[in-house]
Amino acid sequence: MTPARATTGIVEGVVAVVGQVGRDLVLRVDEVPAAGGSTAVRERREVLGGKGANQAVAAAQLGMSAALVGVVGDDPAGEQVLAQARQDGVDVRRVVRREGATTALLVDVVAGGQRRLLEDASEQVQLTAADVHAATGLLRRAAAVLVQLQQPAEAVSAALRIAREAGRFTVVDGACRDASVRQEVLAAATVLRADAHEAELFCGRALRGADAVLDAARELVGRGPRLVVLEAGAAGNAVAWEGGGELVPLTGVEVVDPTGGGDSFTAALAVALLRGEEVERAARWATAAAGSTVQRLGGRPALSPEELDEQANLLP
Repeated sequence: MTPARATTGIVEGVVAVVGQVGRDLVLRVDEVPAAGGSTAVRERREVLGGKGANQAVAAAQLGMSAALVGVVGDDPAGEQVLAQARQDGVDVRRVVRREGATTALLVDVVAGGQRRLLEDASEQVQLTAADVHAATGLLRRAAAVLVQLQQPAEAVSAALRIAREAGRFTVVDGACRDASVRQEVLAAATVLRADAHEAELFCGRALRGADAVLDAARELVGRGPRLVVLEAGAAGNAVAWEGGGELVPLTGVEVVDPTGGGDSFTAALAVALLRGEEVERAARWATAAAGSTVQRLGGRPALSPEELDEQANLLP
């Protein structure tokens, strides 16, 4: 099979990420206690978090200029996470400091390679259409625009319209609850990535088995995106493009914490495609990025192109 090429021809420029940013408190325990019980915390980490921030950091680590469009509070925590993002090489000039708001706090409780998420993120630290429009200049000139679809519908729509009108390479991650916005996503996205539940929302039906997921990915390509990647459980990821498709296996590493694996996948996929990699190679590079991230506690990536090249070469 000769894979289609999914390239913009751009190898330099800014990756603009529209999404959540906040504090991430990660707690590793031996087991989650039952009601009334207690347990000791074996490891604790406090890091910059949120899907948007994770993707921006990953893109920066992989050699791209990265800029974040999001919201934090005007509290000390907001200043701390922005300082961390700056240290990570992320441009945060379009991150809004919302007066009177408390910066989002994400608490990940991890036991046995599985996590439970507690999320304290008020409406005040959700993106609005006005916040997105304030970043119009960035989005119009970006090499790629990555949009996290868990943000409010009006903010997602604003980002997609700006990117589409400017002809930007647009990577969307997740699924909106609003069906009308999902249609807008399919019309605007260059690349769509979704997990198993999100894929079912886009398709409007249950997906049972890897073959059904791959068929769904091919179906969604026919509805707009040039490339669709859908999570297919233990089988890996179903990757489809016009005229082709395949199941890309996982790396097989031991999962310490699944947090952030999808974010690293999305960022690495975007970077690989921007650099002109063929679809098959880009998908394996992204799979290697996810595998690297889930081997450590917390969703914070620690990626390098050399590591991803090495790990991608090991995948069938």
